[in-house]
Amino acid sequence: MFRHQGKSRTLKHNLRIATILSFIAGIVNVTGFLEFKQLTTNVTGHFALFINDVADFEIWKGTIYFLYIFSFLFGSFLSSFLIEKFRENKKLNVFVLPTIIESLILISIPIVYNVYHIEHFDFIVCTLLFAMGLQNSFVTKISNAIVRTTHLTGLFTDLGIELSQLFFPKTHPHKDKIKATIKLRIFIISFFFLGGLVGGFLYSRQGLKLNTLIFPAIILITSLLFDDLRFRIIKTRRKYKQRKTTHNNV
Repeated sequence: MFRHQGKSRTLKHNLRIATILSFIAGIVNVTGFLEFKQLTTNVTGHFALFINDVADFEIWKGTIYFLYIFSFLFGSFLSSFLIEKFRENKKLNVFVLPTIIESLILISIPIVYNVYHIEHFDFIVCTLLFAMGLQNSFVTKISNAIVRTTHLTGLFTDLGIELSQLFFPKTHPHKDKIKATIKLRIFIISFFFLGGLVGGFLYSRQGLKLNTLIFPAIILITSLLFDDLRFRIIKTRRKYKQRKTTHNNV
């Protein structure tokens, strides 16, 4: 799921990582909004508010929205930078680094917030946007820009385009491929929505408040460990088969 890249990556791999990461983004999105009344998974709204403040000549007031945007951008940059830097290391799964950083951020935020009385929450919002920038970047890299999980605007646009293509089989003959992509979009949207429901339930009904962020961090870490264990099992099986084949040939 986290290891396959390029041509070796299948729809099944993309569906697995899309469901997990969109579910996580849905939880972070709702938790961040309920706690801070700010969007914490995308920057579209922040950009509009930034432009509005600049247009009203309230540039200093709009600086905070610029910081929100920059935090998401920097998260995306760092994730891609780490992936490119360690790509040549065959022993290391390059997508582990940004995933671990994201997990640590999601765990650290509620701990720090509970220990210290923080009146100005802008730094925490920036940190959450940084984490979502990390996630959106590495899932884009790993899926070759097929999967995006932190915002839905582009997804609904692509879904609308692909649904319309089904009505024109002459100009878009690859019907199975289009259906597979539609399936992927629907899975991402559905699990983002489900993550939002779960996040809202844990935040409000269960009273976890910002501690809700620990839940997606656990999901991320568990997914990494499971993926690594699965990879090791498959690798061991292949070695065993190769040895068995070599022994039989001898």
